[in-house]
Amino acid sequence: MATGRRRQRGKKRTRSIVAEQPPFTQPRLLTEPTAVVSQDDLERIHQASLRVLRETGVDFLHPEALAALAAAGATVAEGRVRFDPEMIDQYLRLAPSSFTLHGRSPKRDLNIGDNWMAYGAVASAPNYVTLDGERKTGDRSGYQDFLRLGQMLNAVHFFGGYPVEPVDLHPSIRHLEATFDAYTLTDKAFHVYSLGKQRNLDGLEMCRIARGIDEETLDRQPSLFSIINSSSPLRFDHPMLEGILQMSSRNQIIVITPFTLAGAMAPVTIAGAVVQQNAEALAGIVFTQVVRAGSPVMYGGFTSNVDMRSGSPAFGTPEYAKACLLGGQLARRYDIPYRSSNVSTSNAVDSQAGYESVFALWGAVQGGANLIMHGAGWMEGGLHASFEKMVIDADLLQMVSAFLAPLDLSDDALAVDAIAKVGPAGHFFGEEHTRERYQTAFYSPMVSDWRNWESWTEARQPEAKGRANGVASEILADYVKPAIDESIEEELREFVDRRIAEGGVETDY
Repeated sequence: MATGRRRQRGKKRTRSIVAEQPPFTQPRLLTEPTAVVSQDDLERIHQASLRVLRETGVDFLHPEALAALAAAGATVAEGRVRFDPEMIDQYLRLAPSSFTLHGRSPKRDLNIGDNWMAYGAVASAPNYVTLDGERKTGDRSGYQDFLRLGQMLNAVHFFGGYPVEPVDLHPSIRHLEATFDAYTLTDKAFHVYSLGKQRNLDGLEMCRIARGIDEETLDRQPSLFSIINSSSPLRFDHPMLEGILQMSSRNQIIVITPFTLAGAMAPVTIAGAVVQQNAEALAGIVFTQVVRAGSPVMYGGFTSNVDMRSGSPAFGTPEYAKACLLGGQLARRYDIPYRSSNVSTSNAVDSQAGYESVFALWGAVQGGANLIMHGAGWMEGGLHASFEKMVIDADLLQMVSAFLAPLDLSDDALAVDAIAKVGPAGHFFGEEHTRERYQTAFYSPMVSDWRNWESWTEARQPEAKGRANGVASEILADYVKPAIDESIEEELREFVDRRIAEGGVETDY
C-alpha cells in the first residue's frame, strides 16, 4: 500500500473525523479584495503590458494559432504576434465574468467568478512522501490514495490534475488510466493536461462519458478545465496552444497562467514581472476568444521570485503575496475570474511549510482568487505531495472559509437576553444559549490540539505532523467510493481499453 497505514482500518475510534468535517460548500469573499496599488498605478501596469504586446509581441508556436490571430487582426510575422490595444480590448470584452464548472456529480458543481472561491488539491508533483515517511517517485498507488484522501476532505473542491504523477504508467496511456481513476474514485471536478491534441480529445470524451451526457450538453456546460502555461518570457508553445484550440472550441475552461519568476524568466522587479505576466495572460485570453467568443477563461497568476543565491524558486514570500494581489486587481479590471495558488518551498511538514502556506493563501484570498490551485498538499516548491500537508491544509482552508463566513447579527446572536440572564460575575458554560449551540459555535479543526500543557504532556501527544499522519490514515481507512452508475463505469473502462489497444498517444520514449 502506498500509505503504509491501512493496518489501522480495524482500530476502534470514538469519533469519525470524516463526519465531523464542515460540509462540502463553497466560500464567498464578502469583503472587498485588497487593492495593493491605486487605480492610476494599476492603469500604468496595464498600459505597460499593452506596450509590450504592441512593440515586442509574443511568440505563438502553432501555425493554426498564427493564422487565426492574423485573421482576427493581429500583426503576425515569423511566428511573432503583435497586438493593437483596440484588439485586446475588443476580445477581452467577449470573455465571461462567471460560469459553472460542472462536477461528475451535480452536488460538486462549482461557481467560478464573482466572489466565489474554490480550493483544489495538490497537482502535478513528481514525487510524494508516504505516511511512513518514505519519499517516492510518483506511482499509481500513491496517486490513487491522494484521490481518495481528496475525495473525503470536504475542503477540497476539485482536482487540478494528478496530485502526484503516476510514472509507472507509460506516458502513452497514462492520461487514460489516470483519468479513469479520477472519475471512478472521486466525483469532483477534474482537469485535463494540454500535452497534445489526442490527450485533450480523450479527456473531453471521458468527461462526457463520466457525466452521462451527450456532446451538445458538454458543449453547453463547462465540465473540464486545463491550465495553459506560457513559456516565459513571451512564448506559447505548440501543446499549450493546441489545448486552447481543443478546449475553447468545445466551450471548456482555459486557465491562462504565466509562470513568471522574477529574476529568472521575468524582470527582477515585481512590477516588471507582473507587467510581463499581464502581457502573456492577455495574449492567451485573447486567443481563447478568437477560437470561440464567450468561451470560459480565467486569468492565472503565478509570479514569484527566485533565491538569487541558488536560482531556485521561492514561494510563500512577501513578493509572491504582493504579486497575487496585483494579479487579482488586474483580473478584476478585466472582469475575468482569477486563479492563484497555495504554495510552500519547505521540504518538510514544519513551521516553514505552515507560515509560507498561510502567507501565500492570504495573498490569494485577499487578491480575490476564485480558483485556488494546490490548495492542499503542495510541498518543496511543487516537487512532492504530502498526505500530512493535505490534511493540515484542509484545516487551514476550512479556517479561512469560517473566517469568511458572514457574521450572524440576528437578535438571538447578539445575545442580550443571555447576557442579562447570566449577569455580572457569572459564566456561560452551562447557559442554555451556549448549550444549544456548542457543537456548531466554532470550527473544530482536525489537527490542532488545544489541551493545556499538563494534559498534553501526560498524553505525549505528537506534534502537528504526527497528528495529521493519524488523521490521514483514519480518513483513508474510512474512504467510501462515490456512487457511479455501473453502466457509466463500464463505458469508461471500455473506452480506456479501446484507446490502449489503439496505442494511446504517440510519445518520444
